[in-house]
Amino acid sequence: MDIKTIEAGFTKKEMPAINVGDTVKVLTRIPEGVDKFRLHPFEGVVIAKSGSGLRLNFTVRKVSSGEGVERVFPLYSPVIDRIEIIRFGKVKRAKLYYLREKIGKHATKIESKEEKGK
Repeated sequence: MDIKTIEAGFTKKEMPAINVGDTVKVLTRIPEGVDKFRLHPFEGVVIAKSGSGLRLNFTVRKVSSGEGVERVFPLYSPVIDRIEIIRFGKVKRAKLYYLREKIGKHATKIESKEEKGK
């Protein structure tokens, strides 16, 4: 048996179809006690996707207090409670690593699909 047939047997959580350039809010579960947890949001631009199937990872970048912060999330991680798509982005690159060099609004300014159509 290969890995793909084994992965097909596992049930996947329903996750939205996120693409590179989208602005997303990832709500992660942070344990605070024995039976208590809180949801911690991480909102930013998806700059990369890697892997496939159950091993799909995506990188989210945000600018916090003038400092760029990136975090890699496995899409089907049990830590992720839900993913909210704030804005759909229209980009021509598979990886947006050039945003690391941008400063201020240029670091988050990505043309949305709605603006492109007008």
